Amino acid sequence: MATPRDSWLLVTVTTAGAPATLRVTVWRKLKALGALYLQQSVCLLPALPAVGQELDQLTQRVNSEGGAIRVLAISVTDLEQDAALRAELRAARDAEYGEVLERLPAFFAELEMETARGRTTFEEVEESEADLARFRSWLAKIDARNYFDAPHAVTAHQQLTGAEEAMRRFTEQAMAADEPLHRPRSPSRRLRSARPPGDAGHRAKGC
Repeated sequence: MATPRDSWLLVTVTTAGAPATLRVTVWRKLKALGALYLQQSVCLLPALPAVGQELDQLTQRVNSEGGAIRVLAISVTDLEQDAALRAELRAARDAEYGEVLERLPAFFAELEMETARGRTTFEEVEESEADLARFRSWLAKIDARNYFDAPHAVTAHQQLTGAEEAMRRFTEQAMAADEPLHRPRSPSRRLRSARPPGDAGHRAKGC
């Protein structure tokens, strides 16, 4: 984790004259990294190894497609300004975690509703598992750019754990509901069903 005197990475990018797709690529990559924009085409990121590696790859892409990019290591010597930058990045991530927390109750409500309706089916399990996978992926992306311990991260992960537990119970209920379709018949019933047609009459004649 970065400390107040660690360097920051100042990134400036221009895609003028480059393919239009490059501008989208740059925008998506910097947003995914959680860049703090100071002004158009100028942003700030913490100087962490993983961030530097991502920016190295972006630099190669921009240069190869006719754009221009600079990544400068800078130090913010004023501790209050440094703290303000961190707080702004932390607040941005907290807002993203907050959105996850706003959406998760709908997942719980959906499982409860389907359970109350008696619709604990394999199809519902598949749909709910897909929804849960999207929440996992969403949180993982936010975690990757949560450089300064946003407070809502803990709550978001606790709620995800609760969602996984609810999904486990829902799946077990679906399996229990489906079980009679696959439960083996009693031994006597299997023997009777396996007896060739006319076998009973044949035995009667032989007595």
